[in-house]
Amino acid sequence: MIELVVISGKGGTGKTTVVGSFAALAEGAVVADCDVDAANLHILLGGKVVEKAPYRGSETAVIDQEKCTACGACARVCRFNAIGVGEDVYTVDPLSCEGCGACAHVCPGGAIRMEEKQSGWIYVSRTPYGTLVHGELLPGEENSGKLVTQVKMRARAIARDEGASLLLIDGSPGIGCPVIASLSGAHAALIVTEPSLSALHDLARVAGVARHFRNRLFLILNKADLSPKLADRIRKEAERDGMVYLGEIPYDEGVTQSQVLGKPVVVHSRGAATTALRRIWERLQKELRA
Repeated sequence: MIELVVISGKGGTGKTTVVGSFAALAEGAVVADCDVDAANLHILLGGKVVEKAPYRGSETAVIDQEKCTACGACARVCRFNAIGVGEDVYTVDPLSCEGCGACAHVCPGGAIRMEEKQSGWIYVSRTPYGTLVHGELLPGEENSGKLVTQVKMRARAIARDEGASLLLIDGSPGIGCPVIASLSGAHAALIVTEPSLSALHDLARVAGVARHFRNRLFLILNKADLSPKLADRIRKEAERDGMVYLGEIPYDEGVTQSQVLGKPVVVHSRGAATTALRRIWERLQKELRA
């Protein structure tokens, strides 16, 4: 089984559009949406949720009032103002608590314990294009890298059970913890970029992160015809940096129309973007087999 992660240095380059199209073209791949802070691939692929499991990735402090001596050490050490006092009774505001554990560490009476709390959900859906696993981080929760790892582990297990030859992962934009968790253990990384100065800058950053994990690097240039000069610069820099340039996708209003309808562009449209995506998919398959 090949694990391919699709990433981008910045948001809005068309990463999810590419993943949705590849899922439709792959016929039987297991897909994981690891952009857990804003998962949206399930909107594009549709399908029915068949499994929903809670994700517990953070902790909150809980004060045992029978053991508490109201010394105030916990409130003094809390940097998030999560511990309040009223009538010599100290309580924790779970919305403000960051789960750092400093209060439990300094409590002389051992009255504070750290308890796991639910931070999100992990979903498994059956779509017309294969099984999809995606995560949802609850508002205000952190540790999205941990949720990405859990989503990937569930997707890998399903891929093994189904005998899938490809695990296709929609990663997060940027270079933060979710991206690092998405790239860990993958065989190859496909970067989707666009011809803009910000995208060019962020392309170099995300490529550096992928190289740290020794991923084989591929590159797609989306909306390439919007700035031919920058597009040519990106192609040259990609070749110089050792990336495998798979091709480019022209600007196509059919992509937007497909998104409005909630369908992969290669399913809904026969425009220029679909033609380019099919050509890129064929070349990618050959490269992965090689």
